[in-house]
Amino acid sequence: MTRSYVTTTIPFVNARPHLGFALELVQADVLARHRRRRGDEVRFLTGTDENSLKNVLAAEAEGIAVQELVDRNATAFEGLREPLALSFDDFIRTSSDPRHRVGVEHIWERCAEAGDLYRKHYEGLYCVGCEQFYQPDDLVDGRCPDHGTEPQLVAEENWFFRLSRYAEPLRELITSGRLRIEPATRRNEVLSLIDSGLHDFSVSRSQRRARGWGIPVPGDPDQVVYVWWDALGNYVSSLGYGTDNPDLEHWWQQSDSRIHLLGKGVIRFHAVYWPATLLSAGLVLPTEILVHDYLTVDGRKISKSAGTTIDPAELVDEVGTDAVRWWLLRDVPRIGDADFTRERLIARSNTDLAGGLGNLVNRVVSLIHRYYEGRVPLVASEPGELQTAVTNAPDRIEKALANYDFRQAATALWDIVEAANRYIETTAPWKLAKTQDPLLERVLATLHDACLHLAGELSPFLPGAAERIITQCTPVDGVLPPATPLFPRLT
Repeated sequence: MTRSYVTTTIPFVNARPHLGFALELVQADVLARHRRRRGDEVRFLTGTDENSLKNVLAAEAEGIAVQELVDRNATAFEGLREPLALSFDDFIRTSSDPRHRVGVEHIWERCAEAGDLYRKHYEGLYCVGCEQFYQPDDLVDGRCPDHGTEPQLVAEENWFFRLSRYAEPLRELITSGRLRIEPATRRNEVLSLIDSGLHDFSVSRSQRRARGWGIPVPGDPDQVVYVWWDALGNYVSSLGYGTDNPDLEHWWQQSDSRIHLLGKGVIRFHAVYWPATLLSAGLVLPTEILVHDYLTVDGRKISKSAGTTIDPAELVDEVGTDAVRWWLLRDVPRIGDADFTRERLIARSNTDLAGGLGNLVNRVVSLIHRYYEGRVPLVASEPGELQTAVTNAPDRIEKALANYDFRQAATALWDIVEAANRYIETTAPWKLAKTQDPLLERVLATLHDACLHLAGELSPFLPGAAERIITQCTPVDGVLPPATPLFPRLT
């Protein structure tokens, strides 16, 4: 049995969740469900990043306590489980989960023992929105490339991590494929970062600038652990790192796959800073880092800070879980940003779900009721294009997801739907019935079998729809339930 540990990034909770993070959650959920279905042992982790200055400033703007703000917004993130049909096994909150502080402190101590932490004075340009220092050359007209704001000039004495020590080990791990970064353009981006020279980076902030919010640096209570160093530790703190919890050995050190899903804007932290920290602490690295591009609205990145945000829970209330998940999986490319509009989502749902899949299952069940009183003919499926599409789908989906191409995997599913609808038109069961052609039995048995196989392969992508199809196509006392619409037609 293969063991897989699937993780998302953990977002700041200065505001409610947006659709850009929902993309990452749904992708991770599909991977976790797919691997469970093939028999893997899987742990799926997500959570929230709460020890951030952004959260402090958001609370101050509202005039409420920081803990009140992060509790409220973290609840909204964890609450995405039901509307997005997520199957995560663990949800970690960095401000309140007792596992986290212990783990972060232990990472700090291990890196200090390795001689990789030192204290020095530093001045730099800091973007609060990114929670990151920028070099002047990284700015666009003196502004943050993501948020369009002028960074603050910050001068203070902090703790630094010796990132420069790990340039060559990181390069070797990435080029050898032991640390796999997908797609290749992102792997090349990380290698370019390494080749341009890795500079030691700050891993603490003063208590004063952090407004007293965060995890104190072990042995130096005037400093708090830098939010990114803190947040990245969630992948192992959630497994009880720093304690005798066996989960760390089981899911991190000894797992076959340790998969991080993340957006392109945070690749430096996850593909450079975090692996270097793990090397320093003596832990194994992730095996795969999957980087997705952005969702946009009218060409602008979906962002809480920029105000271009779509609330995924509200969107599900409007159009349903299946429509949201299917658009994220069917329309978002493996490479390149995807522009969201409600019109595109509704068109995709009406065409694929209501008009394609829903219509197919409804026609098949109705035909079996019409000609065989709802009793599925007990004959073998007929060889042909439809049977080929059904037979080939599992391997095509496996290969697509191994390449982290969710749109290609969805296409393999849809080829079954299209082949089945063509098969109905080609065989014309209503004509076979008029002439009492015995082929009718095989045609309807073939279609029924295709619907059940389709439901199985669909289950990681649209788990609710898959269950409804199975219910619709499973006889009760020998008779199929009456045909009912599976998907609403959206307007």
